[in-house]
Amino acid sequence: MSAMKDCREVSLSIVIPAYNEEQRLTSTLATVIEYASHNEWKWVEIIIVNDGSLDGTAELVTRSMRRYPRLRLVNYQPNRGKGNAVREGMLHATGDWRLFSDADLSTPLAEVKTLFCAARSRHADIVIASRALDRSLIGRHQSGLREFAGRIFNVCVQLLTGLPLSDTQCGFKLFSAKSAEQVFRLQRLDGFGFDVEVLFIGKQLGIRIAEVATRWSHADGTKVSMFGDSFRMFGDLFRIRYSWILGLYGTRAPRREWERTEQTLKNIHTQL
Repeated sequence: MSAMKDCREVSLSIVIPAYNEEQRLTSTLATVIEYASHNEWKWVEIIIVNDGSLDGTAELVTRSMRRYPRLRLVNYQPNRGKGNAVREGMLHATGDWRLFSDADLSTPLAEVKTLFCAARSRHADIVIASRALDRSLIGRHQSGLREFAGRIFNVCVQLLTGLPLSDTQCGFKLFSAKSAEQVFRLQRLDGFGFDVEVLFIGKQLGIRIAEVATRWSHADGTKVSMFGDSFRMFGDLFRIRYSWILGLYGTRAPRREWERTEQTLKNIHTQL
């Protein structure tokens, strides 16, 4: 069965978290609505989650609803963080498959088919885009400092969570409806560390996760600060591990994980 035919048999929800994205969202909505209107899927739902924006983000989305009937707005105050926004969008979504994408569309929407084909061929319920598997697909790189920090962060992710993934932070991830309901209801982090958390929860629940190389190009205007948010993300790795040890993800870790955590801290210090 062809990938195109498979797409036409299922519905897709596209979830985009937005915080003060009025300027960027104008072109983003035009691109997403054009993609959704091509009828490559059974139907496409677009959900913009307005994460307590102080600009005209909500008004812009409301006006755009006239252009595309399946465009929806999830709106709340105050700002709670990207992790909360994605969770709200995923749990409001109704599609058979649910994609969350950053508002800058650094990964082109066309790549959702790459993820969907991987889901079918590899029998996965979660598929994530990766910049690290094939860096030749990167159109425009981040600064050298950000790329270096990203690689260090991934080493820590693997050591602290055991996730065998090369890039947990690319903002382009596809979930089956069932996996989204399971994972996001257990998600606890509201900040940028939520990507690792939802993948870790999926792993603990026995959900098959696939990682595939996709095109990606850096866009200016990132909301992730080099120092403050990055340090919080490293701290989130410990919060994830201790949440698991305490049984907050539905499965309790063996008692020996307390000792393994201490040894892991020593290993990270050695590798850095």
